[in-house]
Amino acid sequence: MTEPNRRGSYPGVFALINGLSAAGRLTEEQEAFRRGSYAWFEENYANPSDIDPAVYDRERNPGAQAWFRATARPHLEQVRGHLAILAAHGVGCEELRSADPGVVVYEDEHQVVVIPRAGSVAGTEAGSAPENP
Repeated sequence: MTEPNRRGSYPGVFALINGLSAAGRLTEEQEAFRRGSYAWFEENYANPSDIDPAVYDRERNPGAQAWFRATARPHLEQVRGHLAILAAHGVGCEELRSADPGVVVYEDEHQVVVIPRAGSVAGTEAGSAPENP
C-alpha cells in the first residue's frame, strides 16, 4: 500500500491480500492461489510469532515489520503472484529494499523483523533486507 492505513502504518502484501479475501473480492482462481501460496509458506517459512509470541507486541516492539532477506529468493518469487493479484484489484504497493530497515528484533535465514527507525520509510513484507543486517 503506497498510502498509510488509518493507524498510520503501511500494511504488507499478506495483509493486503487477506483484506481482499476477507471482503470476498478475490476470484476463485486468486483465492486458490492465495491458499496454495500460504500452504507453501507454512512449509518453507518460520512464523516469528510461533518462535517469539511477543515479536509483534505493540508495546514491546512498536511498529514491528517483517522483511524478507534479499537471499530469500524462493520466498520473494512466491510474493510476485500476490503482487499480481493486488495489481489486478488496483491496490497500489511497491517493493522496498534497504540495507538498514530498522532495529532487528527477530531474524532467521529468510527474514528479519524490525522496528523502523524514526523518520524512515515504513517497510512492507515484500521488502527485502540485506543478507546480514
